[in-house]
Amino acid sequence: MKILAVTACPTGIAHTYMAAEAIEDAAKKMGYEVKVETRGSVGVENELTDAEIKEADAIILACDTAVPMERFAGKKVLSISVSEALKSTDKLIERALNASVYAAADLSDAVASIKEQRAAQRTGVYKHLMNGVSFMIPFVVAGGIAIALSFIFGYNAFEQEGTLAAYLMGMGGGAGAFGLMIPILAGYIAYSIADRPGLAPGMIGGAVAVQLNAGFLGALVAGFLAGYIVYAIKKYIKLPKTLQGIMPVLIIPVLGSISTGLILFYLIGKPVAMINQTMNDFLTGMSGANAIILGLILGLMMALDMGGPVNKAAYAFGTGTLAAGAGSSIMAAVMAAGMVPPLGLALATVLFKNKFTVAEKEAGKAAWVLGASFITEGAIPFAAADPLRVIPSIMIGSAIAGALSMAFNATLSVPHGGIFVFFAVENWPLYILAIAIGTVVTGLIIGTIKKKVEE
Repeated sequence: MKILAVTACPTGIAHTYMAAEAIEDAAKKMGYEVKVETRGSVGVENELTDAEIKEADAIILACDTAVPMERFAGKKVLSISVSEALKSTDKLIERALNASVYAAADLSDAVASIKEQRAAQRTGVYKHLMNGVSFMIPFVVAGGIAIALSFIFGYNAFEQEGTLAAYLMGMGGGAGAFGLMIPILAGYIAYSIADRPGLAPGMIGGAVAVQLNAGFLGALVAGFLAGYIVYAIKKYIKLPKTLQGIMPVLIIPVLGSISTGLILFYLIGKPVAMINQTMNDFLTGMSGANAIILGLILGLMMALDMGGPVNKAAYAFGTGTLAAGAGSSIMAAVMAAGMVPPLGLALATVLFKNKFTVAEKEAGKAAWVLGASFITEGAIPFAAADPLRVIPSIMIGSAIAGALSMAFNATLSVPHGGIFVFFAVENWPLYILAIAIGTVVTGLIIGTIKKKVEE
């Protein structure tokens, strides 16, 4: 028998490792092979691999904090508290072997499964960047919507103190959600590199980037700098066992934060700020043919791999333009282009029913919702079945939508939400027209070049 376990207590210091030791002892007494992943204050140690999980007979989760569950789908999983693991360890193994099979409901959805698989496959710089962006998005969405709502009362209504418009702007603007955006991005890039100890130095580095007006680019530099500094501290600074407890609460945050901050202040912060300002000035001044070409390129990127690295590169570029705290034409083009692939395919299943299987027509119904919600991955099942026809079709439609969005000078102040955030779009009637034209073009091309089902 092979038993795996994960232990995690709220503080991540004592009980995490006590529970791990207790589970190991209990399994070894029964003659079973055992491995325990600990998620403590210094991060994830002894991490379980996909191969080990696949071979396991049972998995014990002795956790008082949230842990990633999707990887355990299809396995016998016993979920208990850390204290329970310490009190009744002898019975744990038997209970785990008789536990029910874990089946995450969201894994039944093909799109959610694909997104999880892609997240697991990310490596290196791309993985760390996407981790930061994923944690940043809720702050940008909440802040952008609060700002957009404040404008309902008048473009300058927030200047009157004590009004609802002023409070909404305070929550969403530079003193609120948008002010947290840069530190959060930097902090969770560092977190991805060095685990929990990297979070504080990364966020402090992001705050320094804000002080230097280094913006989104400064957040990237601060996050990677802090992450690798903390990683080096964890690897090369070794204290006696009696002093190891001060590493995550004193040595790492202080040394990591001061090192990151001083390097930014004295060496690279100001040059990065100059580059960031130059890039923002260039994008702000972009108009006419140049803007349309940029929208077209972003559209092609959004549709090429439907949520893959190329798509996410375009998306990260779009979210970066929101750092100034105003509506972004680039973000608007990115969202329009990302909505088109599922919407175009959904339209095709309605207009050309004889060219899609029953299962594909059912998937088309869900694609309407996914596309309207700006979930480009909704097109993947169709592309996987017929890539040579589907991918070029959605790329053309998305490119047209992105180009038209830029041509219409539509702007968007939030990074996600689809139709649910259209009130945050400036020039929304023409923006809807751009998406509609891209959708129709994609649907007609696919319907024209795709073969009938019987063929």
